[in-house]
Amino acid sequence: MRCLGLDLGTRTLGLAMSDKTNMIASPYKVLHWDGENYDLLFEDLDNIIKDNQITDLALGLPKNMNNTLGFAAERSLKFKEALESRYNLEVKLIDERLSTVEATNYLLEADMSRKKRKKVIDGVAASIILDTYLKMRGNN
Repeated sequence: MRCLGLDLGTRTLGLAMSDKTNMIASPYKVLHWDGENYDLLFEDLDNIIKDNQITDLALGLPKNMNNTLGFAAERSLKFKEALESRYNLEVKLIDERLSTVEATNYLLEADMSRKKRKKVIDGVAASIILDTYLKMRGNN
């Protein structure tokens, strides 16, 4: 029974997974998609959710700084509906404002090159989203 964090972008989906105690969030994987067809994501998510006995999904909701919902938030809301319909799991929306900035700062502190950062940034952002969710649940 684990939790999965998701950071949906225009071309990528960053994934983070909790440990078995649901206390620690770690980057898991970054999936690539065309920005339109969720089926490309579901091919991988089906196996990830089944194989890891995922019971909770936490999806980043990229609100604007003034708390309004823009295009990116609308994309996440549509993805939330698709996830809930496909997996019969409730998807928790997590305010992800500045999560990518925070992830970038972590990777800069680790002295990671720009090329390497680009490959892992979405997974690290997903782990920040998942960590926020786990803390909200009171597991930490």
